[in-house]
Amino acid sequence: MRITVNAEPRDVPDHLTLEALIRDLELHKAPCAAEVNRTLIPKKRHPEHELREGDTVELVTLVGGG
Repeated sequence: MRITVNAEPRDVPDHLTLEALIRDLELHKAPCAAEVNRTLIPKKRHPEHELREGDTVELVTLVGGG
């Protein structure tokens, strides 16, 4: 199926959860906020939140530096 992640179209497997997407993008090692279709999804719901065709996902994580 096709979704949009941080403004980039992406093909992903059907029934992909938000947690699996974050893990696939290697963002699971840092705190990560996730919004699906402009709705914030709490971290405790990431494992159960299944993405759907056409969803728009915004992922924000902290990046260190200086």
